[in-house]
Amino acid sequence: MEELREDHDDGTVARVAAIDIAKASGMVCLRVPHDTLEGRRIQKVWTVASTTNAILELGDKLVCQGVERVVMEATGSYWRPFFYLLEARGLDCWLVNARDVKNVPGRPKTDKLDAVWLAKLAERGMVRASFVPPKAVRQLRDFTRTRTVFVQERTRHKHRVDKVLQDAQIKLSGAVSDLFGMSGRAMLDAMVAGERNPSTLADLAKGSLVKKKAALIEALTGQFEEHHARLLRVLLATVDHLTAQIQELDRLIAHTLEEVTTPRDAGAGRSAGGVNARVLAEKLDAVPGIGPATAQIILA
Repeated sequence: MEELREDHDDGTVARVAAIDIAKASGMVCLRVPHDTLEGRRIQKVWTVASTTNAILELGDKLVCQGVERVVMEATGSYWRPFFYLLEARGLDCWLVNARDVKNVPGRPKTDKLDAVWLAKLAERGMVRASFVPPKAVRQLRDFTRTRTVFVQERTRHKHRVDKVLQDAQIKLSGAVSDLFGMSGRAMLDAMVAGERNPSTLADLAKGSLVKKKAALIEALTGQFEEHHARLLRVLLATVDHLTAQIQELDRLIAHTLEEVTTPRDAGAGRSAGGVNARVLAEKLDAVPGIGPATAQIILA
């Protein structure tokens, strides 16, 4: 180990570790007081692979050294395994924002120097911890974000369906309010199955669309060929698959909401751990302009 004397060390955190994290590894800097010489600190810097076993081994080593705080910079999503595994080992982990730990202008910048700099800032109490939600909330966030991506992807595929129809001179989207409503979807499935007669397709209309048969016949008159049917079959199957995945995510979100509670005991729906997140989601849903999905995203 390398001995260093710190002239301006106020000892805010006596035993600290900092990790400069990359994709496949992390540069660790450990700084602890010297065992016998007052005012001196011992510093060690080494590289740790970002594999589970390597991080768990690092956690054991830091615990044995009596480390009071582990600080790491938020780098993409690469910090997650280090933070979660070390936190589970019982260490006090801090995630800090990159703008709060900028290096001195003109100073050489390497992974080793960055780790040392971060450790020095941490031991002087010159960094602030960013909020990292508890595990249940992180899981809820993963589910809601994935659902948002899938909904956006499904919308894109629905637009592609309309592009195929427009290419075939089928103007169905202009005659129905929802191309994927009960009537619209029945007509799309019939065209994929081989039906080409506009009048027969228009007879599939339901509800208020029944009165628009003439307009539907006009909109369904085009040059829809087998090529369009094949492409439409693929797109509709993709839309159906995404719909099924979104429904599964809805189920997972609902289940997770039942497991999440706020840390405070307030209002109806209180439990031993606090207010149930489902109850909070229902209250948010009651606010004008906020629907169930948006309420879940806000909580996440």
